[in-house]
Amino acid sequence: QVQLVESGGGLVQPGGSLRLSCVTSGFTFRKCRMYWFRQAPGKGLEWVSYITTGGNLYYQDSVKGRFTISRDNDKNTVYLQMNALKSEDTAVYYCVKDNPSGPRGKGTLVTVSS
Repeated sequence: QVQLVESGGGLVQPGGSLRLSCVTSGFTFRKCRMYWFRQAPGKGLEWVSYITTGGNLYYQDSVKGRFTISRDNDKNTVYLQMNALKSEDTAVYYCVKDNPSGPRGKGTLVTVSS
């Protein structure tokens, strides 16, 4: 059974940092592309970043230079380091397996506010 469990969200002031984690199980993690998506209040699901099986990294323009995606194949975990956070980064963040329509976790809430 495919499982993805996100953690690491919370309340942070503008300019602050958070590191999200997504622990996975039930599939061969190292063979899968992994995504981070987010959904802001009242808005649709938005792609943030993804990492390929070969370690290539891709980012939405609004987070380039601030967010860093990484993976640990030994721990079956994907991370999202978020720096210089802005109020518009407030959202529930989800990790997604394989493609934008793939299985995802329940999400972790990130709130950026002073």
